[in-house]
Amino acid sequence: MMTFTLEVDAIGLNCPMPLLKLKKALNTLNAEDVVKISVTDPAAHLDFGVFCQQAAHEIVNLIKSDNVQTFYIKKA
Repeated sequence: MMTFTLEVDAIGLNCPMPLLKLKKALNTLNAEDVVKISVTDPAAHLDFGVFCQQAAHEIVNLIKSDNVQTFYIKKA
């Protein structure tokens, strides 16, 4: 099990809400902190991937279970 600083539930939300929740969560964290965010939006991995690449955040883990994707993202 991965350790994280903050957990965000974005299950049931569609684009752009999961990304907005992720951005809001990251704004409350310090560098190197990890946010765990669970989503059901099938396109979230694309949105999160582009955002993290542009902002230098790191997706340290992605777990897929049924229709839920759980991302662990480390703040740059």
